[in-house]
Amino acid sequence: MSSDLETYFHLAHEETDPAQRQGILEEIGRELDAADAYVAELETKTLLSGENDGLNAILTIKPGAGGTESQDWAEMLLRMYMRWAERKRFRATLIDSTPGEEAGFKSATLLVEGENAYGLLSTESGVHRLIRISPFDQAARRHTSFASVFVIPEIDERIEIVIKPDDLRIDTFRAGGHGGQHVNVTDSAVRITHLPTGIVTQCQNERSQYKNRELAMKVLRARLYDYELEKRREEARKLDEAKPEISFGSQIRTYTLQPYRLVKDHRSKFEVGDVDRVLDGDLDPFIRNFLLWRLGQVGIKRDAKAAAENQ
Repeated sequence: MSSDLETYFHLAHEETDPAQRQGILEEIGRELDAADAYVAELETKTLLSGENDGLNAILTIKPGAGGTESQDWAEMLLRMYMRWAERKRFRATLIDSTPGEEAGFKSATLLVEGENAYGLLSTESGVHRLIRISPFDQAARRHTSFASVFVIPEIDERIEIVIKPDDLRIDTFRAGGHGGQHVNVTDSAVRITHLPTGIVTQCQNERSQYKNRELAMKVLRARLYDYELEKRREEARKLDEAKPEISFGSQIRTYTLQPYRLVKDHRSKFEVGDVDRVLDGDLDPFIRNFLLWRLGQVGIKRDAKAAAENQ
């Protein structure tokens, strides 16, 4: 790539036709943008060092209070993450969704398969806020909507999760939707309840009951793994007086469409004015800046701990 840029610079220097020179300069700009994106991607990969960062991700979106407004916002977030996966050439499969009465949905679960999918998407866990002029308000007033994003790794076969058949209640039901010819007429949807923990998973987006059951079990294994990890994290937090500043349920990002246009991450303080580009899946700058911010926070805590021990 560097040799190509060097050639372009020589051509631009020797070109006497202003139009031709401008074309070469534009090509140089595109090459520099591509090089910058390549370096940024490599930098992001170096920041992923967690045990499960390389795994696939299971992402769940749930709207907050606000009815149709928040349900529509949840659907916008789902589209954003699916477009992000498409940009990354990842495979995104909608495992389960419950549609809202008027628009959007009440919940949705997405399986994202690709290199470092969990490590990248884990940065998105938290509450996302939208500020806009409501398309559902005849008075065209500004509304604030909330939706939560929760991301867990898809556990592969190397990690043993013991699930006893006696601990499961498996129910089948007819997959629902908004109605029409595409609604299933057989009991193909599957709901699995893990009785000891009360964890419930379901899948209704496949036509095959076997396939729905397989996907629901896959999500259950991941949630049970996360459940055990969370118990360990809670025990660690009780032993550590300094609780983490960021946790699931905290507001992490605001997408403002009115009275101005801005997307701001409240953790890293990174912000972008091109809201449409972000909602169309351009999340990598937010992910990279959060990972850099998190690395800095770890360094600050490490230095503070070392200072305390030396006193």
